Amino acid sequence: MDAPIPTPAPIDLDTWPRRQHFDHYRRRVPCTYAMTVEVDVTAFAAALRRSPRKSYLAQVWALATVVNRHEEFRMCLTASGDPAVWPVVHPAFTVFNPERETFACVWAPYDPDFGTFHDTAAPLLAEHSRATDFGTFHDTAAPLLAEHSRATDFFPQGNPPPNAFDVSSLPWASFTGFTLDIRDGWDHLAPIFTLGRYTERDARLLLPLSVQIHHAAADGFHTARLTDELQTLLADPAWL
Repeated sequence: MDAPIPTPAPIDLDTWPRRQHFDHYRRRVPCTYAMTVEVDVTAFAAALRRSPRKSYLAQVWALATVVNRHEEFRMCLTASGDPAVWPVVHPAFTVFNPERETFACVWAPYDPDFGTFHDTAAPLLAEHSRATDFGTFHDTAAPLLAEHSRATDFFPQGNPPPNAFDVSSLPWASFTGFTLDIRDGWDHLAPIFTLGRYTERDARLLLPLSVQIHHAAADGFHTARLTDELQTLLADPAWL
């Protein structure tokens, strides 16, 4: 699948409010951080039970939607090492091969209309995976749709485009913390998301979500805003 690769827009350092923060966390104290939250998906899961659309693709689209709202989560570096912003970023997401016990990474172009995105991504998953209902992995009868990969290559479509960000699904376990240690990852400014297994508490269905981000790109305020917006989007799933 091909998509035009846009040109990232350089950030005007003279007017950028986070210039000093970027310099500090990029050069003086380079670091990433991870934030894990529980997202209430009660209404989202109920809507999906009435929909033929795939829950995994709905989760991926919701993440891509809130990511594309904010420049700090679309950041990259120019050849000179200066910060820039992609006009759009696309989700790259994992699908599991149970026979090989490995996963593949596929990607689909983001579209602000969920139906358009789903119609593009669903055939992609049909080509590289088979859907399996993981309701038995829940503390509730609500289904979690995982995608099982038939692909034997790590990147069956070839390398994702440079304006992609990563989403992983871990439907076998719930978690309250998840961190990736990326060696020499100081140039990686794109966010990385990990989705866990649904759990039920006080009659609410909760989805664990881990967000890993370079501190040079975003502060805790920005990541908290992102997860709050995701919660709002999933709480009113009329877009499904």
